[in-house]
Amino acid sequence: MEAKSQMLQSDCSFGGVSPLMLPFPYPPLKVQEPNQFYANLLTVDYCGSVSELTAITQYIHGESYMCCDHCAQARTLIGIAMAEMIHLQKLGELILLLGGRIDYSVPTRSGKPQLWTPGYVEFAGSLSGILSANIEAEKAAISQYEQHMKMIEDNCVNAVLSRIVQDEEYHIMLLRMM
Repeated sequence: MEAKSQMLQSDCSFGGVSPLMLPFPYPPLKVQEPNQFYANLLTVDYCGSVSELTAITQYIHGESYMCCDHCAQARTLIGIAMAEMIHLQKLGELILLLGGRIDYSVPTRSGKPQLWTPGYVEFAGSLSGILSANIEAEKAAISQYEQHMKMIEDNCVNAVLSRIVQDEEYHIMLLRMM
Protein backbone atom coordinates (compact mmCIF):
# COMPACT_ATOMS: atom_id res chain seq x y z
CA MET A 1 0.00 0.00 0.00
CA GLU A 2 1.42 3.34 -1.01
CA ALA A 3 1.69 5.89 1.79
CA LYS A 4 0.61 9.41 0.95
CA SER A 5 2.68 12.13 2.42
CA GLN A 6 0.98 15.35 3.37
CA MET A 7 2.87 18.59 3.32
CA LEU A 8 1.72 21.35 5.65
CA GLN A 9 2.61 24.93 4.98
CA SER A 10 1.59 28.38 6.04
CA ASP A 11 0.08 30.71 3.47
CA CYS A 12 0.74 33.73 5.68
CA SER A 13 2.99 36.25 3.94
CA PHE A 14 4.76 39.07 5.72
CA GLY A 15 5.75 40.98 2.61
CA GLY A 16 4.85 44.62 2.93
CA VAL A 17 4.48 44.56 6.72
CA SER A 18 5.74 47.80 8.24
CA PRO A 19 6.49 48.74 11.84
CA LEU A 20 3.26 49.55 13.66
CA MET A 21 3.97 52.83 15.37
CA LEU A 22 2.48 56.29 15.46
CA PRO A 23 3.15 58.32 12.32
CA PHE A 24 5.31 61.05 13.76
CA PRO A 25 9.06 61.23 14.29
CA TYR A 26 11.13 60.49 17.33
CA PRO A 27 13.03 63.29 19.01
CA PRO A 28 16.75 63.50 18.18
CA LEU A 29 18.93 60.95 19.95
CA LYS A 30 21.10 63.09 22.19
CA VAL A 31 21.86 63.47 25.89
CA GLN A 32 22.74 66.45 28.06
CA GLU A 33 25.84 64.66 29.36
CA PRO A 34 27.10 61.14 30.02
CA ASN A 35 25.42 59.57 33.04
CA GLN A 36 26.05 55.95 34.05
CA PHE A 37 23.00 55.82 36.31
CA TYR A 38 20.72 56.82 33.44
CA ALA A 39 22.48 54.36 31.13
CA ASN A 40 21.83 51.59 33.68
CA LEU A 41 18.13 52.48 33.85
CA LEU A 42 17.86 52.36 30.06
CA THR A 43 19.70 49.03 30.05
CA VAL A 44 16.78 47.63 32.06
CA ASP A 45 14.42 48.91 29.35
CA TYR A 46 16.74 47.48 26.70
CA CYS A 47 17.22 43.93 27.99
CA GLY A 48 15.70 43.46 31.45
CA SER A 49 12.75 41.25 32.28
CA VAL A 50 10.42 44.04 31.11
CA SER A 51 12.26 45.27 28.04
CA GLU A 52 12.23 45.79 24.33
CA LEU A 53 14.28 42.62 23.79
CA THR A 54 11.77 40.59 25.80
CA ALA A 55 8.87 42.20 23.91
CA ILE A 56 10.42 41.43 20.53
CA THR A 57 10.96 37.80 21.47
CA GLN A 58 7.45 37.47 22.89
CA TYR A 59 5.86 38.98 19.77
CA ILE A 60 7.88 36.71 17.48
CA HIS A 61 6.81 33.68 19.53
CA GLY A 62 3.17 34.76 19.26
CA GLU A 63 3.49 35.32 15.53
CA SER A 64 5.04 31.89 15.02
CA TYR A 65 2.24 30.28 17.00
CA MET A 66 -0.49 32.13 15.09
CA CYS A 67 0.81 32.30 11.51
CA CYS A 68 -0.95 29.15 10.26
CA ASP A 69 -4.44 29.85 11.58
CA HIS A 70 -4.57 33.59 12.33
CA CYS A 71 -2.61 35.30 9.57
CA ALA A 72 -4.03 38.81 10.03
CA GLN A 73 -3.22 38.76 13.74
CA ALA A 74 0.23 37.28 13.06
CA ARG A 75 0.96 40.12 10.62
CA THR A 76 -0.06 42.65 13.29
CA LEU A 77 2.29 41.01 15.80
CA ILE A 78 5.15 41.20 13.29
CA GLY A 79 4.42 44.90 12.74
CA ILE A 80 4.47 45.52 16.49
CA ALA A 81 7.68 43.50 16.86
CA MET A 82 9.28 45.68 14.18
CA ALA A 83 8.34 48.81 16.14
CA GLU A 84 9.84 47.26 19.28
CA MET A 85 13.05 46.65 17.30
CA ILE A 86 13.17 50.36 16.51
CA HIS A 87 12.69 51.12 20.23
CA LEU A 88 15.55 48.72 21.05
CA GLN A 89 17.81 50.46 18.56
CA LYS A 90 17.01 53.91 19.93
CA LEU A 91 17.58 52.79 23.53
CA GLY A 92 20.90 51.24 22.50
CA GLU A 93 22.09 54.51 21.01
CA LEU A 94 21.02 56.44 24.11
CA ILE A 95 22.80 53.95 26.38
CA LEU A 96 26.01 54.44 24.42
CA LEU A 97 25.64 58.24 24.40
CA LEU A 98 25.19 58.11 28.18
CA GLY A 99 28.45 56.16 28.50
CA GLY A 100 26.89 52.73 29.07
CA ARG A 101 27.53 49.35 27.48
CA ILE A 102 25.37 47.02 25.46
CA ASP A 103 26.05 43.41 26.33
CA TYR A 104 22.51 42.10 26.97
CA SER A 105 23.00 42.22 30.72
CA VAL A 106 21.57 44.46 33.40
CA PRO A 107 23.70 45.73 36.28
CA THR A 108 22.52 44.45 39.66
CA ARG A 109 23.05 45.62 43.23
CA SER A 110 25.36 42.68 43.88
CA GLY A 111 27.62 43.86 41.07
CA LYS A 112 27.12 40.66 39.09
CA PRO A 113 25.38 41.45 35.78
CA GLN A 114 22.11 39.63 35.03
CA LEU A 115 22.10 38.34 31.44
CA TRP A 116 18.90 38.52 29.41
CA THR A 117 17.12 35.16 29.35
CA PRO A 118 14.15 33.73 27.43
CA GLY A 119 12.76 32.95 30.88
CA TYR A 120 11.43 36.52 30.77
CA VAL A 121 9.12 35.66 27.87
CA GLU A 122 5.51 34.59 28.41
CA PHE A 123 5.11 31.62 26.06
CA ALA A 124 1.31 31.59 25.78
CA GLY A 125 -0.24 28.87 23.65
CA SER A 126 -3.55 30.33 22.48
CA LEU A 127 -4.66 33.44 20.62
CA SER A 128 -6.32 34.92 23.70
CA GLY A 129 -3.35 34.01 25.90
CA ILE A 130 -0.90 35.59 23.47
CA LEU A 131 -2.92 38.79 23.20
CA SER A 132 -3.43 39.02 26.98
CA ALA A 133 0.25 38.41 27.70
CA ASN A 134 1.28 41.11 25.24
CA ILE A 135 -1.22 43.64 26.60
CA GLU A 136 0.10 43.04 30.11
CA ALA A 137 3.70 43.31 28.88
CA GLU A 138 2.94 46.63 27.17
CA LYS A 139 1.31 47.96 30.35
CA ALA A 140 4.34 46.89 32.40
CA ALA A 141 6.68 48.57 29.91
CA ILE A 142 4.71 51.83 30.07
CA SER A 143 4.80 51.78 33.86
CA GLN A 144 8.54 51.11 33.88
CA TYR A 145 9.23 53.89 31.35
CA GLU A 146 7.18 56.31 33.44
CA GLN A 147 9.14 55.36 36.58
CA HIS A 148 12.42 55.82 34.75
CA MET A 149 11.37 59.21 33.36
CA LYS A 150 10.76 60.38 36.94
CA MET A 151 14.32 59.32 37.85
CA ILE A 152 16.01 60.79 34.77
CA GLU A 153 16.64 64.53 34.75
CA ASP A 154 17.63 64.73 31.10
CA ASN A 155 14.94 66.26 28.89
CA CYS A 156 16.50 64.79 25.74
CA VAL A 157 16.36 61.22 27.06
CA ASN A 158 12.88 61.68 28.52
CA ALA A 159 11.55 63.02 25.21
CA VAL A 160 12.59 59.77 23.49
CA LEU A 161 11.13 57.63 26.30
CA SER A 162 7.88 59.59 26.16
CA ARG A 163 7.66 58.98 22.41
CA ILE A 164 8.26 55.25 22.93
CA VAL A 165 5.44 55.20 25.51
CA GLN A 166 3.09 56.62 22.88
CA ASP A 167 3.88 53.66 20.61
CA GLU A 168 3.35 51.22 23.49
CA GLU A 169 -0.08 52.74 24.15
CA TYR A 170 -0.87 52.38 20.45
CA HIS A 171 0.17 48.72 20.62
CA ILE A 172 -2.27 48.12 23.50
CA MET A 173 -5.05 49.61 21.39
CA LEU A 174 -4.16 47.36 18.42
CA LEU A 175 -3.98 44.25 20.64
CA ARG A 176 -7.34 45.02 22.25
CA MET A 177 -8.91 45.44 18.80
CA MET A 178 -7.78 41.90 17.90
